[in-house]
Amino acid sequence: MTLTVTHCAPCFQGEWVWVDPGIGVPIGARVKLTDTGHQLLVDDEGKEHKLSQKEEGSIRVMHPTSVEGVDDMIRLGDLNEAGLLRNLLVRHRQGIIYTYTGSVLVAVNPYQELPLYTADQVRLYHGRRLGELPPHVFAIADTCYFNMRRHNRDQCCIISGESGAGKTESTKLVLQFLAAVSGQHSWIEQQILEANPILEAFGNAKTIRNDNSSRFGKYVEIFFNKDGAIEGARMEQYLLEKSRVCHQAMEERNYHIFYCMLAGMTAEQKKTLCLGNAAEFSYLKRGDCIVCDGRDDAKDYTRIRTALKILAFTETHCWEILKLLAALLHLGNVSFEGGVLSGFFVCFLQVQPAALAVSLTYRSFMTNRERVSKPLNSEQAADSRDAFVKAIYGKLFIWIVGRINSAIHKTPTNGPKYVRNSIGLLDIFGFENFDSNSFEQLCINFANEQLQQFFVRHVFKLEQEEYTKEDIVWKNITFSDNTDTLDLLAVKPLNVLALIDEESHFPKGTDVTMLNKMNRAHAKCNKYIPSKNTHDMEFGIRHFAGVVHYDSNGFLEKNRDALNSGILKLIEASTNTLLQQLFEKERQVSTLSGQFRQSLDSLMNALSKCQPHFILCFKPNDDKKSMVFDRNLCIRQLRYSGMIDTIKIRKLGFPIRHTFKQFLQRYRVLLNTTVCDPKTVILIHCRSLGVHSIVLWRFAHINFFFIDLDHMYLLLLGSFLLLSVSFNQLQLGFERLQSTIRGRLARGRYLKELAAAVTMQSQVRGYLARKSYKSKREAVTVLQAHTRGMLARKTTNKMKTDVSAVFLSAQERMARERSAAELQQRLEDVLSQSQEAAAKPEPVSEQEMVETMFGFLPNTVAVGGREGPAPEGFEDLERTLTVPENEEFSFTKFSALHFQGSATYSHIKQRLRQPLLYHEDEGDALACLTVWWIILRFMGDIAEPKLINQEPSAPTPSQNNLGQRQNRRLSNLVGLDQVLYIRTQPQIQFNFALSVLVCPCRDEIYCQIIKQLVNNKNQNSSLRGWVLLSICLGIFPPTELLMQYLESFLGRGPSSYGPYCAERLRRIVANGERGEPPCWIELQAVKTKKTTQVSVALMDGLSVSLPVDSACTSAEVCQALAKKVNLKDIYGFSLYIGFCEKVWSLGSGGRHVMDAISQCEQEVRRKGEEEQHAPWRLYFRKELFTPWHDSSIDAVSTDLIYRQVIRGLKSGEYHSEKEDDFVQLAAMYYYVTFGSAISGENAKKVVEECITTELIETKSQGKLIQLVNAAHTQGPYINSRRSTDSVKGDVVDYARQKWPMYFSKFYEVTQMSGPPLPKSNFIVAINWNGISFQDEKEKKLIELSYPEVTGVNKSRYGQGPSVSLATLRGQFLLQSVDAGEMADLIQWYLEGLKERSVYAVALQDVNKQGRSMTMNHLITHLTDGEYSPARGWIKGTNERTGNTGAISTDTVLVLPTLEKPSDTTLVRSPDQKKTVTQNAHKREEAISPVSLKEFALEYFRQPGKEGGRGAQARGAGREKLWAASKEPIKQPLLKIFLLSLTFPSPILKYMGDYPIKQVRQPIELTDQIFGPATQHVPLQDEVYCQIMRQMTSNSSRYVVDYGWQLMWLCTGLFSPSQSLLRYTQRFLESRPREPLAADCLQRLQMLLRKLPPHQVEVDAIQQNSNQIFHKIHFPNDSTELFEVTSTTRIRDLVRNIAYKLILASADGYGLFMKTPNKVNFKSLSQLFGEKKKHFQATGHCFSGAPATMPYLVIFMRKLWFNVTPGRDLTADLTFHFPQELPKYLRGYHKCTKEEMISLAGLLFRVKVDTDKSQFVMIPRMLKELVPADEMKTMSPEDWKKHIISSYNKQAGITLDEAKVAFLKGICHWPTFGCAFFEVKQTSEPSYPSIVQIAISKQGVSFIDPKTKELLVMHLFNRITNWSSGSTYFHMTIGNLVKGNSFLCETSLGYKMDDLLSSYVNMYEMQRQSVRPRNNSMFPT
Repeated sequence: MTLTVTHCAPCFQGEWVWVDPGIGVPIGARVKLTDTGHQLLVDDEGKEHKLSQKEEGSIRVMHPTSVEGVDDMIRLGDLNEAGLLRNLLVRHRQGIIYTYTGSVLVAVNPYQELPLYTADQVRLYHGRRLGELPPHVFAIADTCYFNMRRHNRDQCCIISGESGAGKTESTKLVLQFLAAVSGQHSWIEQQILEANPILEAFGNAKTIRNDNSSRFGKYVEIFFNKDGAIEGARMEQYLLEKSRVCHQAMEERNYHIFYCMLAGMTAEQKKTLCLGNAAEFSYLKRGDCIVCDGRDDAKDYTRIRTALKILAFTETHCWEILKLLAALLHLGNVSFEGGVLSGFFVCFLQVQPAALAVSLTYRSFMTNRERVSKPLNSEQAADSRDAFVKAIYGKLFIWIVGRINSAIHKTPTNGPKYVRNSIGLLDIFGFENFDSNSFEQLCINFANEQLQQFFVRHVFKLEQEEYTKEDIVWKNITFSDNTDTLDLLAVKPLNVLALIDEESHFPKGTDVTMLNKMNRAHAKCNKYIPSKNTHDMEFGIRHFAGVVHYDSNGFLEKNRDALNSGILKLIEASTNTLLQQLFEKERQVSTLSGQFRQSLDSLMNALSKCQPHFILCFKPNDDKKSMVFDRNLCIRQLRYSGMIDTIKIRKLGFPIRHTFKQFLQRYRVLLNTTVCDPKTVILIHCRSLGVHSIVLWRFAHINFFFIDLDHMYLLLLGSFLLLSVSFNQLQLGFERLQSTIRGRLARGRYLKELAAAVTMQSQVRGYLARKSYKSKREAVTVLQAHTRGMLARKTTNKMKTDVSAVFLSAQERMARERSAAELQQRLEDVLSQSQEAAAKPEPVSEQEMVETMFGFLPNTVAVGGREGPAPEGFEDLERTLTVPENEEFSFTKFSALHFQGSATYSHIKQRLRQPLLYHEDEGDALACLTVWWIILRFMGDIAEPKLINQEPSAPTPSQNNLGQRQNRRLSNLVGLDQVLYIRTQPQIQFNFALSVLVCPCRDEIYCQIIKQLVNNKNQNSSLRGWVLLSICLGIFPPTELLMQYLESFLGRGPSSYGPYCAERLRRIVANGERGEPPCWIELQAVKTKKTTQVSVALMDGLSVSLPVDSACTSAEVCQALAKKVNLKDIYGFSLYIGFCEKVWSLGSGGRHVMDAISQCEQEVRRKGEEEQHAPWRLYFRKELFTPWHDSSIDAVSTDLIYRQVIRGLKSGEYHSEKEDDFVQLAAMYYYVTFGSAISGENAKKVVEECITTELIETKSQGKLIQLVNAAHTQGPYINSRRSTDSVKGDVVDYARQKWPMYFSKFYEVTQMSGPPLPKSNFIVAINWNGISFQDEKEKKLIELSYPEVTGVNKSRYGQGPSVSLATLRGQFLLQSVDAGEMADLIQWYLEGLKERSVYAVALQDVNKQGRSMTMNHLITHLTDGEYSPARGWIKGTNERTGNTGAISTDTVLVLPTLEKPSDTTLVRSPDQKKTVTQNAHKREEAISPVSLKEFALEYFRQPGKEGGRGAQARGAGREKLWAASKEPIKQPLLKIFLLSLTFPSPILKYMGDYPIKQVRQPIELTDQIFGPATQHVPLQDEVYCQIMRQMTSNSSRYVVDYGWQLMWLCTGLFSPSQSLLRYTQRFLESRPREPLAADCLQRLQMLLRKLPPHQVEVDAIQQNSNQIFHKIHFPNDSTELFEVTSTTRIRDLVRNIAYKLILASADGYGLFMKTPNKVNFKSLSQLFGEKKKHFQATGHCFSGAPATMPYLVIFMRKLWFNVTPGRDLTADLTFHFPQELPKYLRGYHKCTKEEMISLAGLLFRVKVDTDKSQFVMIPRMLKELVPADEMKTMSPEDWKKHIISSYNKQAGITLDEAKVAFLKGICHWPTFGCAFFEVKQTSEPSYPSIVQIAISKQGVSFIDPKTKELLVMHLFNRITNWSSGSTYFHMTIGNLVKGNSFLCETSLGYKMDDLLSSYVNMYEMQRQSVRPRNNSMFPT
């Protein structure tokens, strides 16, 4: 090698220099000194070269940038070919294959795998600016993506280079990156990616330069939606090399698909297709290359089949493709001998063999008169065969591309106006120059010339033309332009391609004539090289990449690309469906070159509309070896790529430019003003800022131009000078900042001082105010004392002067004083005796004490418990109660807060000086002191005094009437002499003690009893106190003041009385206070502490025993009785009590049963008899009927009423003037009792059992028997065979119709006002038939039917309750003690009748089409469901006119009747109509509300004539567009016509202003209203205007309420525009009394939502609640309600749930939406109210009926990380255990036998706790204890034995501990926390067909479901891509280049996709939170 050194300065050792090796380009060398001091040069190849002294002084030193290399070659100092070449060499040796040239990426094929294409690299480059990180193909891809989203402009990436340079791999990498950053993991993304393996299999082949050479060109256009997500793609293919199917050069292969199918098909499939190995087929061995090193054809075949599945190729499609490919291989083996077909086997084409033989061995053509067939020789027949094969393969390839496009290219669903952006990727064949180049190479190189011209035009021509256009001083750069070559090939007249096409159209044209024409036409063109002689068939063309010589043989045949007509007819006759599809569109409209040029022109046109990006692929050598760099090859690629010129223009030019508007917007901060003229002002401002002296910029006519450094500087300068642009201004800014900080500090000090001053002032003012108040209070007290004294003196004087006043004489006063002194002495004796008695308590048992206390009760029930000493360990329960201190509701605290004086909370034996609690009334205070004395005596704290010389006397009348004295003060009830008498009568003492408990001082009584129980050391006294307390708790409850303290006290009471008293307290609080003292059966219950059993008699003669307590009400008894006898129709049944000869109703409400019994006992006591023998009875009877009573509903109810009627007939309770009534009822009774049999004896029994004795005596018995027999014989029942139940119903209905008064409620009333009646005091009887006013003699004063009643209201008149009854006869005001009950009963009857009524009366005249009616007309409501009354519309028929139509409920009044009303009830006076209307539409508006009238003047369209339904042609006024109307509008309110108006009618229908023919769900209407508006912003204001319009001047309160519901929903979806916002706010603010107005104002500024309201939102507002509560389900089958709002995000709700459940952390939990079809996870960033896509598809839609979709919202753990059993007990019990247990029982885990037995013992404990009796059930419970696949490993008895043993070993643990132990037992398994999916796979032959996929925090594991052995586990960082389809799930494992594809069939792919994404996102967030961003491609 000759070494030439350029002259330069001397160099030192180690320096790098340039040397010329003689190859045309200098190379690098390093200076080295020898031991002798001579210099040597060691070049880049490692060779040493000696230098002479002369040469040493002439070395040119290398620029430092060329030594180590640079990322961007624009920054090279040696800007020449040598510098570029060495930069690529240095980086190639460093393993760096990517280099920038400005924005152009140079990629050198490494011919080896590099770790550059992982998912981490994708995340690293995403979102980074170009040049921020080292060069990478991902950086170019991200630039495309970023520019597309930012500028909304289509992008394209042109990947060019020679064959083998790596274009296909670069294209796939860009595609993989775009799919990854799209971030959706959608199935469409995977389909786009999977198109590559298919196209490579059918369109790529091994060549001598490339093992995977693309033999076709493709342009992939990827479409993105507005969110940047991939939503589809489209592929175009160009010029497949079909000749390769039949001919290959040496060392080359046919297309991959042939070798893959032969290597990957099963033996059975190959046998079916008669296939063997590749060496058996002529088409596959012509290149003498069967195997390609580095390729696994069998594995590739699996990948291809997987891709075909993903792209929706069915099994039928795949098999048909294989059949065609097999047919092509067999056709290649066909041989022709003398023109005769031999060895033919092509049945797969499904054609006739003879017809195929003829079509291949004969050629037919048309002569002037007929078609002539010409036989072909062997060579011609083989050519015909090859043409047929190439045609089939070419058409098959086009069909496959079409199928792929049909799968990945979807038409936009948002209409033709929907705009989406795209990124195009061009991967087209590289420049080719082989030893023999044919027509295909000419087309390929022509396409490369077009792309080179596009590159040159974009980089050079357009750039320099722009500079010239903008008058920028610029020296043009010379560059390599290939325009002449393109002119030669396709532009100028008689170009090469045109001549080829021309000659192809001539029938006699040959390749020789074509070549001669080209030689003549282009002989003088310097780009054309003619053939050397007439026999030479080659011509040459000087391309941009070099000279290429083409062999013209076969040009015309290939260009014509035509099949023999016989072959076409053969295809038409074939029965192969796929073959016919391939050729069905066969229309030869042009030559192949013409088609290719047309496609290429379309491609170039598409590229010109995009912003281009370039990737130049270089191959370092032709041998496909890594780390080998061929300088000659690389310098040739550098030269023809124009890289030198590219660097020059990028370095010297202005690559960054902005329009003036863009420049002003971006750098406005640098200017002094915002008003600029682009031609004058801007220069002045820029110069004033000094920008022109710093930045090399150019301002032209339109644009600003910058070099790269200028642009970067301006960006930095703009950021730095946000506040100032000079040092002085910057200093001024700092001064302002300092002043601001000082001001804040000063203000802070001032605020502190101000707060201190205010505090001092408030304290001083408070002191002065308190001082003033004290002085004023003392003055007022003095004034009050004097006033009271004056009033007392006046009263005393008046009493003295009053003649009628009774005064005592002096003797009487003295006698009274003596009596008082004696009584006082006796009381003191009593106290002293009680103290002595208390000091010496006698030990007695609790049983004896109770027996002693209740000795007066009959000993009918044995009393047990608390006998003898307490068991060991339970003695503490027998001790006295001591109240602990410092408790929130302790009695100690209550006494400290509320007791008077020095009173304590504990037991004492002294008299009180004053009551414990404060009482205003002195009488109450005295009564409380007396109660204290009685409590002391009752509890035995003071002894009973012994009376001397006093005989017991009979009770006085006053004593007998003590039980009746209710609500009287104790001081007025009893005198002291009576107290003394009580001492000797323990029974009366007890009764008296109870009677005082009904005084007003309830809390005082409870406090006194509790005080005596606290710290009471006397067992007898304590027991008596608890007995007394329990009795009180059955009579009256404490007030709210004492309630919680009393509950707390009872909770700490002794076990014998604490729970018992607590239950009595709960019952008395629930049912209310009693009105009578306790009865004897209550005392018996207190004695035994058990419920009392009472017997209730039914009308059928049976008696039912029921438990009752002191607080039991008649309603509870009736309900318990109904449940016991299975009574369903319970209404109207009441409890009756009978006493002596009287029976009265207790009703079925809140009356206390024990009060009624107590009254009976008091009555007995007044008669001097014993109370326990009171003859009371309880009965269960029918008291009331409903007007709509149906006897067939409940047979039990009907039977009881029937028995009651028959009994009433016999007893004379039901009386009738007509004896026929008795006879008819008796005849029915006859049929029910004896059936159809006729007998005199039976008739006699019927008469005796039905007819009253009085009637029998009046009429002879024989006559009645005869009448009953006749009625029975002639009756309708004998021959009808009716059931006895239906006849009983007839009896009931007969009695109901005949005797309504006997089934009535009666109320004593006093008329206060209303129409005059004979009496003012009378009785009101209310029954099913109406309301009757009667006097005391049952004479009817007036009778009203319910249609005559127009309203009923409760009121108060004077001091008593009253009821206002509005009727057609006037308004009655009735006063009664039971006015409330009476009003409720009437109202209930009216509402029930209206619900069932079909009759209404018109309130106003209506004259609408189909809805004409006049006031007072009767309207019959048709309940056919066509209209919804709930929406304000009904379907009715006018009884007078017969017209039927929709009627607004505002215009009619529904009548409460089930029968057609009389005409008198239809007439409504104007006053009555007004009253009804006011009652129906009450509206309170304090101020005049704001409307949209002002807004309408500016923004609404011009109003037109009122049209619509029923409008009159004459007199129709102009529309009031801002006011409500019940007619739908025809045009939008606003001046917009973007979309058809679909929501006004739904708005009217929802609000009730428009009739709805069918009942529709509210959610359907809200979807129609808000659905279009959420998708189209211009419609949002229209919705607001429509709603506010309909709420303006609307007289219907009902309609307005629904309007507010719509407004509430609307404000939670989107806000109005700025122009409407102000009016909307005023509209809402002007209606402050509306409940939803304030909430709507608050919601007005919410976030924009994308979907209509959710079902829960609509349901909530429908119930007039602006709070939305949603039920959340948990894995342990528990539920809880949580409040959500319209803007609640899933993340917030998850955190709220975790907080409420007291979970340790919310991480890893999520919400799932479960439907009948699937379970979807809801994204954390998603709004809770947003409906998911699957709900939109299957649920509510914008039109049509909705499909009801039930769903559950489940909260459970999703990601199992940081899960340690036992650390978070709530999480373990609520989530971890119930979620992991099913996985274990299904057999997903691999575990040992010992582990299963231990876990089974724990699970058995969870099931039965400590119930060992369940051991026998273990064999039946095995499926709940043992994994399903392990149950048969042992017999059930063996399992039972082992489980019992394990259970016993775990004794002593609780259920919760057992659950946690179970989790601890499985948490160490590798599959703990995994989500398991069983799938079917065919991707990996070494795996079983059914594989179990387990996804956990470690990664994705593949498990053999039979052996449970781990097949493989993939970490998340090795999974580069995944997606799911409807029935598939796909994963790519490894890097993006050589990743393994795994496809499985499963319906749960969406869950796997979501779970995988969640885990990856979790790790990514953790990585970002703990590690800073790394800017290096290769992190250290």
